[in-house]
Amino acid sequence: MSNDDEEMVVTPWTVKGKVDYDRLIELFGTERITPELKERMYEVAGEKHFMLDRDLFFSHRDLGWILDEYDKGNKFTLYTGRGPSGQVHIGHLVPWIFTKWMQEKFKARLYFQITNDEKYFFEQDLSLDQVRKLAYDNILDILAVGFEPEDTYVLQDIEHIDLMYEIAVRVAKRVTFSTARAVFGFENSMNIGGIWFPAMQAVPAFIHSWVYGTNTPCIIPCAIDQDPHWRVTRDVAERLGFLKPASIQNRFLPPLTGGSKMSSSEPMSAVLTTDTPKMAKKKVMNAFTGGRDSADEQKRLGANPDVCSVFKYYEFLFMPDDKDLADIEKKCRGGEILCGECKQILAPMMIEFLDKHQAAREDVKDRIHEFSAGRLREDLKR
Repeated sequence: MSNDDEEMVVTPWTVKGKVDYDRLIELFGTERITPELKERMYEVAGEKHFMLDRDLFFSHRDLGWILDEYDKGNKFTLYTGRGPSGQVHIGHLVPWIFTKWMQEKFKARLYFQITNDEKYFFEQDLSLDQVRKLAYDNILDILAVGFEPEDTYVLQDIEHIDLMYEIAVRVAKRVTFSTARAVFGFENSMNIGGIWFPAMQAVPAFIHSWVYGTNTPCIIPCAIDQDPHWRVTRDVAERLGFLKPASIQNRFLPPLTGGSKMSSSEPMSAVLTTDTPKMAKKKVMNAFTGGRDSADEQKRLGANPDVCSVFKYYEFLFMPDDKDLADIEKKCRGGEILCGECKQILAPMMIEFLDKHQAAREDVKDRIHEFSAGRLREDLKR
């Protein structure tokens, strides 16, 4: 059975089958981002962003309200995160790159949550020591994106539990097990840590308001599979005296092997941020494309970029210029370029990107403390 034939399943921990984004909007109850909302974002930011322009960020909760608040002079905070269950791949960078843009354009503080407790609860084969090592490695990738240290607070759930526990306790008291089971699909075999975890996931949406005593709007850029967490968070927000967090959701960068979502656990499906140039090129050259069975047929009938993983890499990351993207799409559909040639264009782009990213990883190794949310402890004392 092919990936496309599988029933679609999208949860914070599992994505399989062909992802129908229109259906997800309906199932999750988010709203499609309209052209009018995009224009409002661009007007405030002073420039467009290709990820938003191309509907790679496609749905939201209360994005209009966040912009209304900003227009009134009420600054918002940003919140996104990473669960350290494995190495970071290129797809993970998509919401982080967009978050960095929002941080810069809206002068917003970012709370970046590292859910090391979650991965210990949900990944049965991971020890706490392994999770800590993965968290450190993942943080290097996060900081390599280029977030501003003075406006970036990395919250590690276990290490910063003293900052997070009181808010989590208040959330947990107001979320019933029946709600958690309905939203997340928990079964009786789930350990109680996993059942507790959604309370921790809610904390960064409220922590700024709690620490500084001023109710502050928050928006969460994230992949669509994480949205169930924010439904629960929004349900309890007002009962706790906080504002409901807004969110903006992105599509998944498809795997190089074809399908809906790449995975670090399937080596050839994803380019890891730590891949060597040789390995990255190998993965690109073996990627699934929308090509025809023969070169002659492709020259005559053209290929299909809509299902091509190579084209998706151009669309999501490597061709922010619309003219460049339109040119390669035209050549693809018109049979002017074969898939091997197209891969040969992507491979050096990928290698250059990885070279820069890996250099940035090295640069931040001695600076992790500058981004630590432990700085909040001093603000709590005031």
